[in-house]
Amino acid sequence: MPSPRAFTKDEIVSMLQRGESLEGVDLRGTDLAGIDLSGSKLAGSKLGDANLFQANLTGADLSNASLWHANLKNANLDFANLEGADLDFANLEGVTLRKARIRKATFPLKKVSMDEIEAAVIMGKRLCLNASAYSEEDVC
Repeated sequence: MPSPRAFTKDEIVSMLQRGESLEGVDLRGTDLAGIDLSGSKLAGSKLGDANLFQANLTGADLSNASLWHANLKNANLDFANLEGADLDFANLEGVTLRKARIRKATFPLKKVSMDEIEAAVIMGKRLCLNASAYSEEDVC
């Protein structure tokens, strides 16, 4: 079976401008740093190993999406639907999750506790991963 076609950041931006859905799209390993995906429909998308550094995912539908090992450092996930999403091994340093829906989502619980995640959802504070998981320059 051939490997999926890789999208560029410019192609993704163009798709969004045309109002196209990104549901179920394979974006594994794609560099989407700083992109505005607010309100986007990304349900079931494959975003494993994607670079979403400082991406705006406010209100995005990421239900059942795979974000395994994605770089979400300083991304905005406020009001996002993360129900059933796989965020295991993802870099969630500095992520905001205010009022995000997180039911049945998988988080890197060795790096951040469920209490911290729930506090981030309720109070809107940024996540700070455990110091033991990263070198000193990555710690809040």
